[in-house]
Amino acid sequence: MPKKKSSGKKDFTKAHSLEDQLLEVFKKARGSLFLREIYHLMNVPPEKRAEVRELVKNLVSQGRLIQIKKRRYALPDKISLEKGKLRVHPDGFGFVETEKGDTVFVPPRKIGQALDGDVVLVKVEKLSKKGPEGSIVSILERPRKNIVGYLVKRNKFFFVEPEDRRLPFDIFIPKKRRHKAKEGHLVVAKILQPTSEFGVPLGEILHDLGDPAQLEPHTWATIFTKDLPYQFGEKVEQELKGIPDEVREEDKVGRVDLRELPFVTIDGENARDFDDAICVKKHSRGYKLWVAIADVAHYVKRDSPLDREAYLRGTSVYFPNMVLPMFPKKLSTHLCSLNPMVDRLAMVVELDYTPKGKLRTKKIYEGVIKSHARLTYTEVKEILLDNNREVISRYLNLYPMLKDAGELAQILREKRMMRGSLDFDLPEPEIVLNLEGQIENIIRRERNLAHMLIEDFMIAANEAVAEFLTNNEYPLLYRVHETPEITKLKELWEFLPLEGVKIKIPDEPKPKFFQGLLELIKDHPLGYLYHHMLLRSLKQAKYSPENLGHFGLASTCYCHFTSPIRRYPDLVVHRALKRALRKRKPPYTEEELKIMGKHLSLRERTAEEAEREVLKKFQAFFMKDKIGQIFSGIISGITAFGFFVDLEELLVSGIVRLSDILDDYYVLDEKGISLMGKHKGRVFQIGQRVKVKVKEVDLKRFQINFVLL
Repeated sequence: MPKKKSSGKKDFTKAHSLEDQLLEVFKKARGSLFLREIYHLMNVPPEKRAEVRELVKNLVSQGRLIQIKKRRYALPDKISLEKGKLRVHPDGFGFVETEKGDTVFVPPRKIGQALDGDVVLVKVEKLSKKGPEGSIVSILERPRKNIVGYLVKRNKFFFVEPEDRRLPFDIFIPKKRRHKAKEGHLVVAKILQPTSEFGVPLGEILHDLGDPAQLEPHTWATIFTKDLPYQFGEKVEQELKGIPDEVREEDKVGRVDLRELPFVTIDGENARDFDDAICVKKHSRGYKLWVAIADVAHYVKRDSPLDREAYLRGTSVYFPNMVLPMFPKKLSTHLCSLNPMVDRLAMVVELDYTPKGKLRTKKIYEGVIKSHARLTYTEVKEILLDNNREVISRYLNLYPMLKDAGELAQILREKRMMRGSLDFDLPEPEIVLNLEGQIENIIRRERNLAHMLIEDFMIAANEAVAEFLTNNEYPLLYRVHETPEITKLKELWEFLPLEGVKIKIPDEPKPKFFQGLLELIKDHPLGYLYHHMLLRSLKQAKYSPENLGHFGLASTCYCHFTSPIRRYPDLVVHRALKRALRKRKPPYTEEELKIMGKHLSLRERTAEEAEREVLKKFQAFFMKDKIGQIFSGIISGITAFGFFVDLEELLVSGIVRLSDILDDYYVLDEKGISLMGKHKGRVFQIGQRVKVKVKEVDLKRFQINFVLL
């Protein structure tokens, strides 16, 4: 008797899981499939099709399947696809920064519904001279939860105009969703529906940030745009209640007592937390350096609410008018801050050097210290460099120690420079606020002998800890800075050749080579620009459990250990160090550290972007009453529509638009470093000094427009 053919239902309910069957169908398929093709190939009965659709949807959200236009689906490896983050330019086009480190250009018409910041799958469609070009085929993740903008009224209806002009739409706000937010104010909105009766998304106001004529609403706008955590939850507050208000006697047991040593903290005038203190003693055989770092790990236990919140933040974020701390004030400015004349728990690195700065011995241990003074960089500079008698007399008991510290720091710096450590001493702007919170000035952030002293000692401590943990085979998060790609360096040199100077670029560039370049361009007319370009040719530093070395510091083994109040990676290192000192099992596995390194590197980037964005806003506010004023500047960037100018007096940047230069028709050269007039031959190039007048300041787009004199 012949066997019956198996029914579709029987095939569908075989032993293999539904997910396995579905993925097997895609593996055998040549390309993408419609849902109806999936049903047919799997013999799915009508009553089970909703289950299959839901599974397909889940696999798409996980990135294991991708959805292509016209409701087709495919395995990612069947199509030339890359996962990455989309960055949209205000002019509509975008770039996807892929996980592999490539950058894929996406024309405006191929971005679709994707927004700036979305995690997407991009299909690479062609390779041009400028690199790969493609289209967005799928949106995997939309991190942007909040949209910040201006609440405007049009014909009795309210809309939010996004502050970010990379978002090409307004948001309609129904009356009941406005929640008393005021017209003209900066607000935070949430999209509830992708469309409304006005053809734009429908949304709801979450927060009224206030009058955009004031500074503070713009800082909050950045906080919400970047989705930065700014509140500590109830669980964190409950945990804080169980932490003592002061250092208890039982906490000091078993620690090395260093309270008699003249430790000092050296920070900026406006510093709010003090996580490092130093002490130096000169002796007959050289110098002894103690670096004491606040023992945050003693109070913050792994996986506690405090710890989870700190990991989520990754870092403290510093704005000119406020701080978003990684830890609440009880820890960050009190118990884990090395305040003067109070006992504090610390992790201590004790380094013994020869007179020439060779490390003889190192000890690392848990200690208890008492800072003898809270010094500022300015005071230390006045003591060591200016020989200011008044300041010296104020700290007479600390003067010998500070002199010894200055000597040792100089020796350590020279040794570090000898091995090729890079020093990009580029001007950094600092916002000066008055008592009312208004901008008084924008000045060059000072970097004097005292800054370098602390910098040198912290680098020494970081290296000592990294080497100790590495030698004892404890997994840790290294601070790594990889060797730059030789192709990028060659491109840079073709882009900006030094006239009359021949340089042979090595096959594998060493820090010494870069150091030589910095020295070569130091006094060059375009030195300012060359410094920027060289810095941009280097890779970004990151956190990783793999020791790849730190190119910029010419260090073979480096980690971040000295700022556990404001950087989570330092806390991770502290935990590993405590376990190593007790010869106990490491706190983290390599795999855990790999995941943490990626997350914490990303949090660092987000914080830096937020700080830069607020700085740009404050610069625009500072320039709003300077319309018509004349300044000297340097051309720092060239585009097809004009050039950017960095003002020398104020550390502010703006743009001169070609539409405001009427003497000729200007075109961009092939290298993109100069604009040349077609008829008169006048040239504007990167690094050129110019005189400009402030034409206008746009406080919605935060653009400063100059005209050329």
